[in-house]
Amino acid sequence: MTSAPLMSSQDTSVASSIAGTEIANLYGVIDKDKVHGLNLAVPEDAQAVIKPWDERDDTTKFADSGVDDQVGHFVRSRSMTFFNLYLKIVIHIPFTQNVRIKSVLLKLGRGEVTPRHLRIYANHPTIIDFADAETTKPQLNISLLEGETGVIEYPLRVAAFTSITSLSLFFSESVGEEVSRIYYIGFKGDMRSPHRDANSKLEVPTSNAADAPLVDKVSEKTAGQQTTAR
Repeated sequence: MTSAPLMSSQDTSVASSIAGTEIANLYGVIDKDKVHGLNLAVPEDAQAVIKPWDERDDTTKFADSGVDDQVGHFVRSRSMTFFNLYLKIVIHIPFTQNVRIKSVLLKLGRGEVTPRHLRIYANHPTIIDFADAETTKPQLNISLLEGETGVIEYPLRVAAFTSITSLSLFFSESVGEEVSRIYYIGFKGDMRSPHRDANSKLEVPTSNAADAPLVDKVSEKTAGQQTTAR
């Protein structure tokens, strides 16, 4: 498989400067007031990680895993240990209209608080909980990169994400096996409204790296880099 070329973080080409801008960023159509999470140390932090692109590197706002009341009931009802679920986070993200999603953008905690896996569930009217996750097949299962400092772009299989009203993101298995941390969640794609202005700022360039084939593990895509599929 041919890999897209990597660009250095100093690259100033048009392709790299477009990569994270509002041209393809779906922040404006996320229904932020209805974003909510499961198994967060502070439940309100689910909304805190949904940030505009220019705040993507802000590390003062983040979401940490922590066993909440709903998870505690789930654990006790299945005779599981809290340790098994302490590293897991589910964040449910609805959109104000149908969207086509080409990639997910993530800035995660570094070192021992980096989650290792992400499962994505599409178009569930309510949040996927841990009981649902045991019996529901995700649209996508990703092995997340470790040791990254910037925002990483993970291309999606566009055919599976063409008419999306909501996503549930299930993060699990942190490196240090104590806490999982998320700083930023974003998406690139476009709106599916038939009346959308052809010049909408949410239009996705056809040369975007998100058209690359989906793989389970995607190499680095920080601020000025193209994603490489392996």
